[in-house]
Amino acid sequence: MNIQERLKDLELRNEKACEGGGSAKNEKHKIGGRLTARERLDVLLDPGSFVETDRFVTHRCNYFGLDKQKSPGDGVVTGYGRINGKVVFVYSQDFTVFGGSMSRTQANKIIKIMDMAIKAGSPIIGLNDSGGARIQEGVEALGGYADIFLRNTYASGVIPQISAIMGPCAGGAVYSPSITDFVFMVKDTSYMFVTGPDVIKTVTHEEVTKEQLGGATTHSTKSGVAHFAADSDKHCLLLIRELMNFVPGNNLDDPPMLPTKDKPDRLCESLNELIPDNPKKPYDMLKIIKEIVDEGYFLEIHQHYAQNIIVGFARFNGRSVGIVANQPQILAGCLNIEASRKAARFIRFCDSFNIPIVSLVDVPGFLPGTDQEYNGIITHGAKLLYAYAEATVPKITLITRKAYGGAYIVMGSKLLRSDVNLAYPSAEIAVMGADGAVNVIFRDKINKAQDPQLERANLTKDYEDKFSNPYISAELGYTDEVIEPAMTRHRIIDSLEMLKTKRESLPPKKHGNIPL
Repeated sequence: MNIQERLKDLELRNEKACEGGGSAKNEKHKIGGRLTARERLDVLLDPGSFVETDRFVTHRCNYFGLDKQKSPGDGVVTGYGRINGKVVFVYSQDFTVFGGSMSRTQANKIIKIMDMAIKAGSPIIGLNDSGGARIQEGVEALGGYADIFLRNTYASGVIPQISAIMGPCAGGAVYSPSITDFVFMVKDTSYMFVTGPDVIKTVTHEEVTKEQLGGATTHSTKSGVAHFAADSDKHCLLLIRELMNFVPGNNLDDPPMLPTKDKPDRLCESLNELIPDNPKKPYDMLKIIKEIVDEGYFLEIHQHYAQNIIVGFARFNGRSVGIVANQPQILAGCLNIEASRKAARFIRFCDSFNIPIVSLVDVPGFLPGTDQEYNGIITHGAKLLYAYAEATVPKITLITRKAYGGAYIVMGSKLLRSDVNLAYPSAEIAVMGADGAVNVIFRDKINKAQDPQLERANLTKDYEDKFSNPYISAELGYTDEVIEPAMTRHRIIDSLEMLKTKRESLPPKKHGNIPL
C-alpha cells in the first residue's frame, strides 16, 4: 500500500469515527434542537482549536454479541482545545453509540484526558449524555466510573471542573458531575437522577415524570444540584464559555484580567437614594451589584435556587471577583439551610482558585422555624461560617443595612478574618433588631409602665439611636470605614488593589473537617 492509499485509508477511518452511531441515529438525536457530540464541541471551543485523542479506540467486551458491535471512539469524543485562547480539556459523550453508556474503554479515554488536564493545570469540561453503565460489561463498567470519581476528587481545588448535562444521565453517571465545581443543564432535554421514574414507581409506588424527578428546572430550583438551566444546547455551551472568562486555569494561577473602559473612581450617585429609610422595607440588592461592577455585568450562579442569597462573578477594574450578597426582597435576606449551602460552596470555589470575595450584607438573622431546626440549620449554617473563616483570598465586606446576631458574624465579618470591612451610614450592627432587644432588656419596665405601648416606643427609639448604626462597630475596629454609598465602587477597587499581594495561610494539616 503506497502513501496515497494509506492517506485515503486514514480519511475513510476518520469519516467513520466522526459518524458516531451513523447518520440515521444522528438525525433522530437532533430532533428537538439537540446537537451531536461533535457539534457541541464546535460551539464550545474556539474555531479550529480542537485536537482529538483516542479517536480509533474501541471496546474490548465480547459478551452478548458486543464483539460484533464496535464503533471507533466507543461513544465519547475526547481531546483538548481553547476557550477564548485558554487551553481546556474536554470530553463529549455520544448518545448515538450505545446510548452513551459507560464502558471500561470509554472510562479509560476520559481518565486519560483528566490526567492530562491535571498535569497541564488546565480546566476539564465534561459534556455528559449517558444512560449509565454499559450493562453488558458488568462490574468492569462500574470500575470505570470509580476511576473517574477518584480523579474528580484528586482534581478538586486543583483545576476547575465543569459538567454539562446534555441528555439523560442516570445512576453512576450523575456522581461525577456532582463532584465537579459547576453543573449546567438544558431545559426539557436533560435529566439527572440516581433512579428513574420506573424504578421509583416499582419501589415506592410514586408516580413522577422524568422532568419532575430530575429535569433542569427541578435541579436548578429545588435540589440545587444544577447551577445553570439553559434554554438549549447552544445556550448551555455559550454559558460555559462565559463562565471560563472569570476563572483561572488552576489553583496556582491568578484569576483573569480583562480590559475595561469603566472608570475605577466612578461615583454611584443612585446608591445614595437606594436604601429605604424604613428598615422593614425591602430593596433589590442586584441593583447595588450591577451599579458598582464593571459595565454593570454580573454572571449570577444558582440564580433560581435559594434566592434569599445571591452569588456570582463580576469584575472590578478588570479583575475577576466572586460576590456573595443577601437579597432583602426574598425572606428579608435571612439565611436558611439552602442559602447557607449555596454560599458556602461558592466561597470555597473562589478560595480554591484565588478569586477575591466581595460580600454585601443585609441580613436580619437565620430563618426561624421547626423545619429549619429539624433539618439541621445549625450544621448547614456552620458550613457558611467555616467557608468564610477558612478562606485566605482577599475578603471585602460591605454592610448596607441590617447585620444582626450570629448572621452578622457569619457573613464575612472582621471576626472571621475579613480584610476590609465597610458600612453605609444606614447599617445596623447589633445582636438583634430594636424591637426584639427592647422586649428582652426592658420587659419588666414595659409591663410596669402606665402606658406600656408608649414606653415600648420610647425605649425602642433610644435603642435605635444607640445601636442601629455602624458607629459602635467602627469605634471597636470591627468596621474599618463608614462610607457614602456613592463611593462604593471606588472603595472596593482601592481595597482590591491594596490586597492583590495578600499572603495568608492556615495551620499545617491534612485537611479540615467541615461540618457536612
